[in-house]
Amino acid sequence: MQPGPGNLITDIKGLRVGNAADAEIKTGCTVLVADRPFTAAVHVMGGAPGTRETDLLAPDKTVQQVDALVLSGGSAFGLDAASGVADALRKEGRGFAVGDVTVPIVPAAILFDLINGGKKDWAQNPYKALGAAALAHAVEDFALGTAGAGTGALIADLKGGLGSASLQVGRYTVGALVAVNALGRVTVGDGPHFWAAPFEFGSEFGGLGPAPGFDPAAPAPVKGGGQATTIAIVATDAGLTQSQASRLATAAHDGMARAIYPSHTPMDGDLVFAAATGTTPLDAPEADLLRLGNAAAVCLARAIARGVYHATSATGDLQPTWAARFSSI
Repeated sequence: MQPGPGNLITDIKGLRVGNAADAEIKTGCTVLVADRPFTAAVHVMGGAPGTRETDLLAPDKTVQQVDALVLSGGSAFGLDAASGVADALRKEGRGFAVGDVTVPIVPAAILFDLINGGKKDWAQNPYKALGAAALAHAVEDFALGTAGAGTGALIADLKGGLGSASLQVGRYTVGALVAVNALGRVTVGDGPHFWAAPFEFGSEFGGLGPAPGFDPAAPAPVKGGGQATTIAIVATDAGLTQSQASRLATAAHDGMARAIYPSHTPMDGDLVFAAATGTTPLDAPEADLLRLGNAAAVCLARAIARGVYHATSATGDLQPTWAARFSSI
């Protein structure tokens, strides 16, 4: 396995990602959209999720495909970002057809970034406009770090951020997109080494390798309860059913556990969407799904590290960036 040409989720043909942010509020949202509807699923392992239309993604539900997926800051306020995306998609004539009406299907998940140093005294919920703006700016080559849904993200001891990574797995491409706002940490002890280091390709997040000896039983610092959540999308061009996509999302959570310590806590809303464009049919479903699930976990671990690694400083930050804290490395 090797990363795709861009090392981004958009190495999967037909996918685009749009970011929008408000630097004063210190928040933003990120939209994943495709050229046509795609199969989607979800798996939640955190104890405090915030979501829209995720029940629809169960394999027994009527609608099997979606028009876009949204990751947003803003806690419950941020769910309105999906409304902006849905309105814009409807203007394009996209959506699930019901008689002469089309209803865009736009599941979403949010993270908590309301206590991060930004101004939150808005008179009108800003997230609907941010969602529409993110969709309007959807491209193949998008920014990482302090961008989109990662704009106001924080982890226990550093700024969080938006990350992405990809892998070529035989005939298939797998990618991950994640907004890292975890309760815990992504680096080991007090040093710069990422928990995800064993899965790094080249120097995509510093090339420092695994940390020297560390006691995993030592208490890990965490930020305030209820102020967290890492939300992600893993995607592939493989032809998956919704049930198979659900298994892909479940397997990808291994990557979150490899990259964040601790993860899946009662105060995190950790969630993974899976998306499958279906342009490459499965050759051997059982064997291929095993390989794809492993690749999704590896991609997600790397994407988490990349999101923190690429974060940039801004006025009013409550935590340093990885680059600022370890600038001497």
